[in-house]
Amino acid sequence: MLSTMQQDHLTVKSDLKLLNHVQQWFEKFCRQHLYQLGWSETQLYRLNLALAEGFTNAVRHAHSALPPETGIDIEVSLWIDRLEMRIWDYGKPFNPDAIAEPEPGTLQVGGYGWFLLRRLADRVVYERATANRNCLLIVKYALDGQH
Repeated sequence: MLSTMQQDHLTVKSDLKLLNHVQQWFEKFCRQHLYQLGWSETQLYRLNLALAEGFTNAVRHAHSALPPETGIDIEVSLWIDRLEMRIWDYGKPFNPDAIAEPEPGTLQVGGYGWFLLRRLADRVVYERATANRNCLLIVKYALDGQH
C-alpha cells in the first residue's frame, strides 16, 4: 500500500461560523499540494463544496444536541491517485442510505446534502467508528489516474 504524500488535520468546535476557517484551511492545503499535481480548479471547487457540506451536516445534524464546544476533527490525506477527507463527529449512529433520494422536480424536506456529496465525490461513506464517533469519508480520484 502506498503511503500518503501529504496529510493535514484540523479540529474545530461545532460552530457554523467556523466554516470559512475550515474552507480557508483546505484551500491552503490545495494551494500547497494539489495545484502542482495538476488538479483542476473545478475538482478543487467540488472538493471544497463537499467539505463544506460534510462539516455543516456534522454541526447541524450530528452535533445538534451536543454542546458547541464538541470538537469536529477533519483530516485530509493526499495520495498519488486520490484525495481523501475524513470528518469525525460524536453524533448518534445514522444510516444515510436510509434517506430516500429526491425525485426530480419534487420538493423534499432534508436529505439533499447526502446526494450532493455523492455527486461531488467518487466515493462517500458514513459509518460508526471507534470512541463513539462517526466518520464521513469523502474520496476524489485524480483524473485518469495520472496524478
